[in-house]
Amino acid sequence: MDNFQFSNPTKIYFGTNSQHTLIENIDKSFKNIFLVSGKSSARKSGLLESIQNELISFGHTVFVFEGVSANPLLSHTNEGIKLCREFKIDAIVAIGGGSVLDEAKAIAAGVCYEGDVWDFFTKKALIKKALPLYTILTLAATGSEMNGNSVVTNDDTLQKYNTNSALIYPLASALNPMLTLGVPNDYLVYSAVDAISHVIEGYFTKQKPNSFVDRLCESVILTIIESTEMILKDPVNYEARGQFMWASCLALNGLMQTGISGFSFPNHIIELPLSAKFNVAHGAGLSVVIPAWMKWYENQNKAQFERFAKSIFDLNTSNEGIDALEAWFKKIGAPVRLGELGICEKDIEELSTMGTDLARLRGGLEKVYTPCVIENILKMAL
Repeated sequence: MDNFQFSNPTKIYFGTNSQHTLIENIDKSFKNIFLVSGKSSARKSGLLESIQNELISFGHTVFVFEGVSANPLLSHTNEGIKLCREFKIDAIVAIGGGSVLDEAKAIAAGVCYEGDVWDFFTKKALIKKALPLYTILTLAATGSEMNGNSVVTNDDTLQKYNTNSALIYPLASALNPMLTLGVPNDYLVYSAVDAISHVIEGYFTKQKPNSFVDRLCESVILTIIESTEMILKDPVNYEARGQFMWASCLALNGLMQTGISGFSFPNHIIELPLSAKFNVAHGAGLSVVIPAWMKWYENQNKAQFERFAKSIFDLNTSNEGIDALEAWFKKIGAPVRLGELGICEKDIEELSTMGTDLARLRGGLEKVYTPCVIENILKMAL
């Protein structure tokens, strides 16, 4: 095991009615609450109004901020920051999936910063203070409910970048599997791909073997595969939804990355330009990128790819494992070719340059993921 420090400050309330428990436990001294949600689903389901009324019943003044998009935008984030300052907000409650939670984190940090919040995403500034944040999860995928990561797209430059800080971990998050019942199948599928991607990045790219962490990762991957298939067959299967929700959370709450070092997130580096420029769902972009990247990277860690094939699919060779994962993506309805996303060969050069620009912000990874390398990987996905 490599040396590590691990701390996760987020309190999880899991299970039916967990959102009510969370609201009951919000600090009563937080008078003004900023309630952040997506474009329509939380309102249509009645959840937004229910949470708003419950917050009011506990003595909070609530300001509703809707309209977070699937790929959260910097312009909308800045609007939220402005309103938080105007209304003298004490804390934020976010209702939604990873996109809503990510924007809420950016707002929480931006309110406390005199400069441009985009500075956090371009590494020009570090987050030093943020508003308290609570989250109510309605779509499991990103692990944002229990980590300090945020991804936002600059709609002027089409740069989709991330920032992270211990200061933007939610204070508490409610995980009620019943609140995911309204998630359409395509977004369930994209969520499954996203959760798997968070695990395999470190699993394949870490500097040296770690069998215990590998077993943790494999358990999460197998649970995601199994529960996804169960939900697709039986959408109201509470146990399957619960397994999926908790596995997705563990995939990126830091646990799968303890005791390993030197790992990177190349699939995210390559995919984020796709969703920034073409506004495709992040998981949909990942299901195209991952098999292509695996085919390119396979020989750099062949033993681990063979382990993956055996542990996940009971197959023997690395090629078989890669093909099996791609076949599973197809089976559940995820895209595996750029053309399925409306992306053509002529787009690859620009996407490759955008990917290398992002790699530069990830600690010198532009030396590995040059435009030429990314172009070759993306061409495997045509």
